[in-house]
Amino acid sequence: MGTLLTLLQKELSLSIFSAFGEEIEADVSPSLEEFGHYQCNSALRLAKGLKQNPRSVAQKLIDHLRCKEWFSKVEIAGPGFINFTLSPTFLSSQLNLQIRDPFLGAAPVDRKIKMIVEFSSPNVAKELHVGHLRSTIIGDCIARLFEFLRYDVLRLNHIGDWGTQFGMLIAYIIEKGFETSQFATLPELMQWYRAAKKRFDEDPEFKKRSQLEVVRLQSEDPKAMAIWRWICAVSRKGYQEIYDLLGVNLLERGESFYNPYLKKVVQELEEKGLVQVSDGAKCIFLEGFKNREGEPLPLIIQKSDGGYNYATTDLAAIRYRIFEDRAERIICVTDIGQSLHFQMIFAAAEKAGWLDLQKAKVDHVGFGLVLGPDGKKFKTRSGETEKLIDLLNEAVLHARKLILERNPDADEKKLEQLSRVLGIGAVKYADLSSSRTKDYTFSYDRMLRFEGNTAVFLLYSFVRLQGIERKVGLDITQVMAHHQIALAHPSEISLGFHLRRFGEVLALFSADLFPNHLTDYLYSLAEKFHAFFRDCRVEGSEEEESRLILCELTRRVLKQGLSILGLETVDRM
Repeated sequence: MGTLLTLLQKELSLSIFSAFGEEIEADVSPSLEEFGHYQCNSALRLAKGLKQNPRSVAQKLIDHLRCKEWFSKVEIAGPGFINFTLSPTFLSSQLNLQIRDPFLGAAPVDRKIKMIVEFSSPNVAKELHVGHLRSTIIGDCIARLFEFLRYDVLRLNHIGDWGTQFGMLIAYIIEKGFETSQFATLPELMQWYRAAKKRFDEDPEFKKRSQLEVVRLQSEDPKAMAIWRWICAVSRKGYQEIYDLLGVNLLERGESFYNPYLKKVVQELEEKGLVQVSDGAKCIFLEGFKNREGEPLPLIIQKSDGGYNYATTDLAAIRYRIFEDRAERIICVTDIGQSLHFQMIFAAAEKAGWLDLQKAKVDHVGFGLVLGPDGKKFKTRSGETEKLIDLLNEAVLHARKLILERNPDADEKKLEQLSRVLGIGAVKYADLSSSRTKDYTFSYDRMLRFEGNTAVFLLYSFVRLQGIERKVGLDITQVMAHHQIALAHPSEISLGFHLRRFGEVLALFSADLFPNHLTDYLYSLAEKFHAFFRDCRVEGSEEEESRLILCELTRRVLKQGLSILGLETVDRM
């Protein structure tokens, strides 16, 4: 079906060609509603080249427009802007098509495009903390968007499951007795990690044993590998509890996966003449990257002791994703502090000839910090980093208290489900509704409010839509078979136009990867629905069937939008 914006761009581009013989894409954008629905600014640009009056150029564009019946008003404003107001009849016809479109007016890709979204990425033997919240939620939302648009999405969890730190942990577990520790939990494993790190720093003999275990692990010694696999399994079980609570699916492909490719990657880069030795380390120097002193900034791909690092692994990863996974778009979701690292990785991959930006697109999706009420990095009262599982469970408890305040006699089973949906939804929505590149302050009270731009307000709006359909008591399928949307009231038109823009918002989100485009849209949708509900009676009105279908379209768009955000819905609150 495509978006109205795309349709209008196409028609105005044809108008430009018909009037002036110029093959250019029309500059069309949504306008403020008091001026109309869309605005075209092409006349100003054309007038400069043609050396004609912009308003005259604008009038010629209007005269050559083939679809004048789409609009109730077309007017030239200011120096040559063209404002378009859609007619209620045309908008109604568009909504009647939209409600029958499985993509609700969005434009899916016409072939399966392979995409990789890498997100969450915890470290083995460490619990997920609040720092993993944004990567997990934002990454899942981006993956859901592209899955809805019919991309072939591979969700990767690039976990930190390899490196020298495992030597000291393996040495500690052997000392403790591997057979007796096989039933340990992730929190216990973390305690062992801290104890092993302390021993490593203070005990030279233990440090030596740890370094030998690293060598054994890298040589795939059976005992070392067995302990390493067990450590990974315990960690995986701990992560999965959180992923299940968040409703997030991921394919684990850790750093260890790329370990066999690291030597080959360095050799290939050397053969291409891209490697220079600096202070014993093998480096790539990329144009445009300098340190604070203005000197060339090296991308170290092999340390002076012969060891590999994150850059080596990430280069092996991007090479594998291009040549083996055949990904046409790669999105890495990590904190904004890693932006420079990923810029250099992408630049190095391009310089090596692996990454062809005409065939594949790469994005680093950076995000800011989660702050506590004091405006500092979110921590527990004891000053430790907040465990993610504790934060999520606390959100569910806050939601439960809120529900019991409004309904003290709530059924226990329904209370448990609603508490989870509201609590987890509130955490997700508060994160996604904040501009991802900025820090945001975490507040249970604010995110669980029934008013304002919150998950609770949107879920309440969805429940109200469900309630309207129950109260009217008509089979919506039968109503749609015999009736259509016919907009007349200004509140109907405002809601209808906003509904038709759903695809435009998803297109914007897919381009710049900012989820708050969608949260802002859904919040406005809920507000416009409530204005419609206030101004336009549904049950028993002469327009009952038309308005009921409009409510059903609103319900579907709201539900699909919430689903892309990763939020569940409920029938009653």
